[in-house]
Amino acid sequence: MERQKREKLDFILRRLGSFIVAFSGGVDSSFLLYHAHSMGDVKVMGVTISTPYIPDVEIKGAVDFTKTYGISHSIVKLDFPESIRYNPSDRCYLCKKMLFSELRTFAENKGFKWVIEGTNADDSGEYRPGLRALRELDIKSPLMEAGITKKEIREYSLAAGLPTWDKPAMACLLTRIPHDTKIEPEILRMIEKAEIFLSERGFAGARVRVHDDLARIECLPSQFDKIVRDPEKEVITDTLKKIGFRYISLDLEGYRSGSFNPETRKL
Repeated sequence: MERQKREKLDFILRRLGSFIVAFSGGVDSSFLLYHAHSMGDVKVMGVTISTPYIPDVEIKGAVDFTKTYGISHSIVKLDFPESIRYNPSDRCYLCKKMLFSELRTFAENKGFKWVIEGTNADDSGEYRPGLRALRELDIKSPLMEAGITKKEIREYSLAAGLPTWDKPAMACLLTRIPHDTKIEPEILRMIEKAEIFLSERGFAGARVRVHDDLARIECLPSQFDKIVRDPEKEVITDTLKKIGFRYISLDLEGYRSGSFNPETRKL
């Protein structure tokens, strides 16, 4: 990371002075929380939102991370919001508005002045309707403001020995389900089990997108050969069927972020 960018980040955090970090346990928020905590001259706490559509393994990872580095941490548990029960196309906006409103209330009650989060400089060009909610609520994004990229965050995290430096990107389980589809708790657990299984088989970061009773696996193109060869193919199909899927398919376009986003649909 360029010295100028790191100094700008430090300046931004010191200017804020007192804040909670919306801590998902991912690469960006882990770096942001760790760095703010290591500065020693700001008041900071990590706060993780727990909802039915966030995998339990992510919550556990966030808890383990903060325990390892002695960082103050809290978990806020929320029920499934009815406003996104049918996975509307503006789901991310509605969800962010609700989650970060809760975080603002939490911060105020605990005596913190601000809520900050880990959007980085690369995210500004992507389809991220949730960013509008952050602006409306005056949530700060120091990494984006300092111009720090995902690559730089991973490099810094590696140098600092953070276990998250090479963690695959993670998004909430609702991104695995088409818009305008009723969200049932059972399908969320099926997706979570399937993705944990694939990760344990060596397909880290693979997505299981759901179309009724069909599971569409997105993985890296370099993994195609392994995933379709027996006995690997047989183990994968048998396991996903036992989880509850009837049909198992491999997406030949490979993994891509937000493949259910409106902008990525092909006519």
